[in-house]
Amino acid sequence: MTQILVPTLGESVTEATVAQWLKKEGEAVQADEPILELETDKVTLEVNAPASGVIAKITVAEGSNVEVGAILGEIQAGAVVITPVANDVKEDKPVTPAVAPMTQAETQVSSDAPLSPAVRKLINDNNLDATQISGTGKDGRITKGDVLASIEQGASVVAAPKPTVVPQEETPSAPRDTGPKEERVKMTRLRQTVAKRLKESQNTAATLTTFNEVDMTAVMELRKQYKETFEKKHGVKLGFMSFFVKAAVNALKEFPAVNAEIDGTDIIYKNYYNVSIAVSTPQGLVVPVVRDCDEKSMAEVEAEIIRLGTKAREGKISMDDMQGGTFTVTNGGVFGSLMATPILNAPQSAILGMHKVQQRPMVMPDGSVEARPMMYLALSYDHRIIDGRESVSFLVRVKEALEDPQRLLLNI
Repeated sequence: MTQILVPTLGESVTEATVAQWLKKEGEAVQADEPILELETDKVTLEVNAPASGVIAKITVAEGSNVEVGAILGEIQAGAVVITPVANDVKEDKPVTPAVAPMTQAETQVSSDAPLSPAVRKLINDNNLDATQISGTGKDGRITKGDVLASIEQGASVVAAPKPTVVPQEETPSAPRDTGPKEERVKMTRLRQTVAKRLKESQNTAATLTTFNEVDMTAVMELRKQYKETFEKKHGVKLGFMSFFVKAAVNALKEFPAVNAEIDGTDIIYKNYYNVSIAVSTPQGLVVPVVRDCDEKSMAEVEAEIIRLGTKAREGKISMDDMQGGTFTVTNGGVFGSLMATPILNAPQSAILGMHKVQQRPMVMPDGSVEARPMMYLALSYDHRIIDGRESVSFLVRVKEALEDPQRLLLNI
């Protein structure tokens, strides 16, 4: 028997929750094939089969907490693949495997390979056909990245033909289902951790939010003018996020308290600028960090945001990717949010909230009224170390940089 063990989960992480078994007892598996998913405080990871064979025993049920090195189950190694024999070939005696054989269907490596729950949910939510998606994972397995790439490329949805409806005599409708009207589902470990830390942040910090609005005309015209040249030269699209990250870093240099944190009775001022970017994933909210944003070009910032966002949505983000942030940017506008008050990402002291760009009538300096693409900005901050003057001035600097992007180039 080969034991299935809980692997090393990452620095300072010693416990996980069995989220879902991808295989059942008695099912055949191949070496390195994903057989279950584990959830930690921050990430979801797959555990691969240590050997080929059959799942002989599952010792830990879904929803159970396990520690690193714990035994999850056992694989009876040595399963044999039965290959169909041609009609004109005769054997003296049948092959007798030591354990239950794997069928041809179970050993096929293609898009028919088992889908992880997260991948299956993403495919179903976007009404995609898994057979039309090429898998790049091990043994042709479809990954979240494959699904996301398919969505971006406009994957066609293969609709099943509608069955012919034959008119029938009217019959009394079936009685209404009298089953339970509520469903109790245990929170994932990630959701529990997010809830705990957000509540701790609210209970600890003296949080206050200040608002402003920014005219996005200049940024949008700049993107329109240079987006093709930018993408051709750097290999990444020019998005809004790099403008906001650069504008925030520019303002952080002028107002260092916004980039600081409280440690007991001390204030720690950071002379580096690691910006956390909030990313929504099927498992929950994660906040990977783009490091040294003051030293990175806009293209490098965009590329890093894309890389970390892809890792997060594929469930491959690591603990190291989410540590060391000094300031956070979150974009609720991608979901249609017009205005919100973001919660601090402790131990950081401030977070910048972006929102939906919407055409609004604005009075221009000459008294005329024009429709302009406007965005509300929100800065939540810890009033214990950031004064109102600093917070308001910080947000004004961000607004000024976005309305006149040349300031970012001139660092003014």
